[in-house]
Amino acid sequence: METVAAATKKSKKAKQVPFDYSKYIRKGKLPHIWCAGCGHGIVLKSLLRAIDAIGRSNDDFALVSGIGCSSRTPGYVNFNTLHTLHGRALAFATGLKMAKPNLKVIVTTGDGDALAIGGNHFIHTCRRNIDMVIMVYNNYIYGMTSGQFSPTTSQGMIATTSRYGNIEPPFDVCKMAEAAGATFVARATAYHYAELEKTLYEAIMHKGTAVIDILDSCPTYYGRFNKYKTVSEMMEKIEKDGTISVKQAAGLPPEKLEGKLLRGILYKKERTEYTAEYAKLVEKAGGKKG
Repeated sequence: METVAAATKKSKKAKQVPFDYSKYIRKGKLPHIWCAGCGHGIVLKSLLRAIDAIGRSNDDFALVSGIGCSSRTPGYVNFNTLHTLHGRALAFATGLKMAKPNLKVIVTTGDGDALAIGGNHFIHTCRRNIDMVIMVYNNYIYGMTSGQFSPTTSQGMIATTSRYGNIEPPFDVCKMAEAAGATFVARATAYHYAELEKTLYEAIMHKGTAVIDILDSCPTYYGRFNKYKTVSEMMEKIEKDGTISVKQAAGLPPEKLEGKLLRGILYKKERTEYTAEYAKLVEKAGGKKG
């Protein structure tokens, strides 16, 4: 019988083995198109590690996207994938989930794709509580189409369509998702990649609509327009210094939290999932069970 010491030694040795990304990346698809310093590659890395920890077949997952830098993610991965129209990823994902309820559907979308042109679909996906994960790569700007301000751009920040500073108040993705009916709401950052991996794991395991607001970096437009000298400076000021974990925040007075965004799982509850209820409705109407 193996001793605890031997098992621990074996476990440590196993942890030293490099993670094998090749089983999740499509051959011939790298290098990716994302700019140097973009956080999207970090987000993809965390997603693949979370999926690996779950231990299910690649065929059990489907990645769906619309249009934008974040929406290029499905093109690199060896899962069921669907690259769709601008702002319509959640509509396509809903149809896919209704047709194949056993698939774990993950939507990779951006702050513009999800909350501007796709805002109506975002609200109603949350309201229905369809079992899917919505990853909002939130870099505060339209990165693919030359840097226009988005629904999450902070007031006063520069973009191609706000050369003297944005005057519109931004959406809080997490508050919006919770108010619309999502049953799992979290915030993470590309800077805190290990936390992101754990949060993604929890979101994928959740039965219902899971929304993760992932604070990300766009050095090409947002960083350059707003005078960040380096990518690391931008990540530290926006993602590290601008956020605080739920655990850390629990022991601090309100004045210490002013100007900070909470990081971690912000809201979670159990509620009837839409496709399961739809299957009951079909059976009730005399149809075949899905």
